[in-house]
Amino acid sequence: MVPDQETTAEEGADGMPPAPVEIVRVPTERRNSGTHDIDLLPTIDILREINAEDTTVPKAVSAALPELARAVELGVATLRGGGRVHYFGAGTSGRIATMDAAELPPTFGIDPDRIVAHHAGGEATLDHALEGIEDDFALGHADASALGRGDLAVGITASGRTPYVAGALHRAREADARSVLVTANPAAPLAANADVHVEVDTGAEVIAGSTRMKAGTAQKLVLNAFSTAVMVRLGYTYSNLMVGVNATNAKLRGRVVTILTEASGLSEDACAEALASAGGDTRVALVALLAGVDTDRAAAEVAASAGQVREALRRIGTHRPA
Repeated sequence: MVPDQETTAEEGADGMPPAPVEIVRVPTERRNSGTHDIDLLPTIDILREINAEDTTVPKAVSAALPELARAVELGVATLRGGGRVHYFGAGTSGRIATMDAAELPPTFGIDPDRIVAHHAGGEATLDHALEGIEDDFALGHADASALGRGDLAVGITASGRTPYVAGALHRAREADARSVLVTANPAAPLAANADVHVEVDTGAEVIAGSTRMKAGTAQKLVLNAFSTAVMVRLGYTYSNLMVGVNATNAKLRGRVVTILTEASGLSEDACAEALASAGGDTRVALVALLAGVDTDRAAAEVAASAGQVREALRRIGTHRPA
């Protein structure tokens, strides 16, 4: 019997014991020794205890950065090679993954089908929990049916043993796709099925088993860092500025002009003129401004550089610091 695992059996209605029930106690389901009396406290002290536990999460994420870096390298290689990144999660994990994937196209300008989130049960379960769906191995396997050899599967599960995620990782192995597992369990059973295990040991939750708390916060930090680092490595930013935003309305045009002025140091009028000449393409306008070339030349170099502003500037022969 493995640690934190026990088998129990109770007498059934027919006098015979039912099949043994395996109880696995993962770190997030243990009782937190510091919050035993939380239900006796005044509101401000409840909040202080929650906040004190929350402050431990960034340190736990920091300890996992070497493995997260390996995951980022897999993500960069996947997207650079024409593959796709697929997130898989159930419950809180799936909702956090869905949110991260949904925000990448408007933030960085990446095509929506390059990083895709799969939430157990689909859209219907995003705002209404459906108990038991996370236990469906076959559903995870089916949701991962589109995985191919050049793709990356990222499974997100606090316990590290969710059957839905297990099914997705199993399919990834069948498809010869690479895989990453993100958990809050250093002894995650599914770690053996992944190329990289990003284990964020957040420990016992304030409320035992409520993984929407510290474990969920850690998942958001990990996925935000993962996707942002991948985007930066692929040239979807210039310095710390978003350059994948296309000015499709007045609000975005104002935002892009601000980005262009920050990056170039030129006037708003000059940046607005360059943006209009570039047809609203931030990268083209920025290259034109920084390199002092017309937008036709800038567009050609941006296209030849796979959208990377610094590479386009290098091709033109401009080495202007951000």
